[in-house]
Amino acid sequence: MNPLTGKIALVTGGSRGAGRGIAVELAKAGATVYVTGRSVRGKSTQNYPGTIDDTAAEIQSHGGTAFAVRCDHTNDEETEAVIDRIQQEQGRLDILVNNVWGGNELAIEYQPFWELPLLHWDHMFQAGVRAQLATNHFAVPLMRRRQSGLIVHTTFWDDHKYTGHFYYDLAKNALNRMAYGLATELQADNIAVVAVSPGWMRTELVLAAFNTDADHWQAVEELKNTETPHYIGRAICALAGDPEVKQKSGQIVRVGELAEEYGFTDIDGRTIPPFRLG
Repeated sequence: MNPLTGKIALVTGGSRGAGRGIAVELAKAGATVYVTGRSVRGKSTQNYPGTIDDTAAEIQSHGGTAFAVRCDHTNDEETEAVIDRIQQEQGRLDILVNNVWGGNELAIEYQPFWELPLLHWDHMFQAGVRAQLATNHFAVPLMRRRQSGLIVHTTFWDDHKYTGHFYYDLAKNALNRMAYGLATELQADNIAVVAVSPGWMRTELVLAAFNTDADHWQAVEELKNTETPHYIGRAICALAGDPEVKQKSGQIVRVGELAEEYGFTDIDGRTIPPFRLG
């Protein structure tokens, strides 16, 4: 039996990148996965590659169970409706992966704070931090009914080092603190809350930026230490299947460290060490 058979998972921001990799790996481990996002077949955000329908179809092609639910997580009514649907259809939620993120809609340019447009705040905090907070707001009561579960925030962390982009750094640290605060408040409910930090992922957008694809990235020197989005997916599967995961509640953990602890690899068989800023 797969380790997550019978578990119900929600992955927000699952059209592409980390969200897609996480959703696929959770389903391979046996979970029933609800995938949310704004990109649906025929109408993708910013015309980016990938939609929630594509993610669900990939899961189903592997024999897994997935439901694609269009949701703009900046709209509280739509977020609440997703949780209501899960409650009605499944009666439970075991794994919540807060991955929705609006920061990709503006180019990440490493300029001084005063030269950056204030619109970065709206994208990273409204469509990122607040969107994840709102998902927690509606999902936690459903999870508390069973007095068990795992909540994950995808983030970035490298021992307090500054990322070089003011808004990105501020937003990711807000998510880290959110995980800590929520872990504290849910301590008596047997629900673990963990912030998980991947390394540099070869997402669809990263590959496009280097004019390459999933079959030819090895030829690009800058990408030699990158990882696929499935690596963080396997990390979250390992956490979800760990009966002692509560010991990590409130912590920020890096995917490379989890790979060493739990013994998983990326889909190409490599163990990529924890990512470090230069």
